[in-house]
Amino acid sequence: MSEVKRRTAGRPAGSGKATGGHSQSLVRGLNLLERLSASPGGLALSELAEQADLAPSTTHRLLQALQGQGFVTQDSELGVWKIDVKTFRIGNSFLEARDFVATSRPFLRRLTALTGETANLGIRDDGTAVFLAQSESSQMMRMITRLGSRAPLHASGVGKALMAWLPDDELERILADRGLARVTENTLHTPDSLRAGLAEIRRQGFACDREEHAIGLHCVAACLHDEHGIPLAAISVSGPVARIPEARLLELGALVRDTAAEITARLGGKAPAPW
Repeated sequence: MSEVKRRTAGRPAGSGKATGGHSQSLVRGLNLLERLSASPGGLALSELAEQADLAPSTTHRLLQALQGQGFVTQDSELGVWKIDVKTFRIGNSFLEARDFVATSRPFLRRLTALTGETANLGIRDDGTAVFLAQSESSQMMRMITRLGSRAPLHASGVGKALMAWLPDDELERILADRGLARVTENTLHTPDSLRAGLAEIRRQGFACDREEHAIGLHCVAACLHDEHGIPLAAISVSGPVARIPEARLLELGALVRDTAAEITARLGGKAPAPW
């Protein structure tokens, strides 16, 4: 066996620079998908290239490959790129695989039937809350959240319900990374005010969003916990202030808290004791 053959005989097929190049292309392609999924209206090639810090030619090559597999599509009239149906199907499989989403849906419908308001379920994705399921109110004036949309943790009922039970070091990391931008004039935008609000959530078992995410909108939310007492997701009921004034906000909070406890028990989880 020659010297060259001896050095390469033990390598798996396809290893080497080509594999590294394929890995880099895969990471870049997934990055493009993630950025497109966060922009429902689509992005122009130049915008996407700038966001991904790639050359336009590289971005276009990756988009063409993704388009060929059905992951993205280009709007022929506007010229922007959007995610396509295959990306949706893959994302939807996440919902099917996580039992808490399917388990929670009947409870969301029950909350809507009892309150007349929209009920939502969301999870934490680092510094944001992501909404995964919804039971829509039949009221003409109602709160509707697009599934997959995001809200700041500190400026939403679902987000604050999830934050309240985080370990201190995780909470501090999120505050350092994300800050506390004011979404409305009512947003808790200082660490002290947020910490006080989270302490209240732990005491009463539910979070209140008093026009902190949108003026004219009130929301109550409570956390679902896994078998270790760790936040798994949160459910909420939201509606206009005209139908959910302060007195009803607390009444609905107790209902959402008790419903979250039911779902947690159904999942085999346990809620931690109030702090």
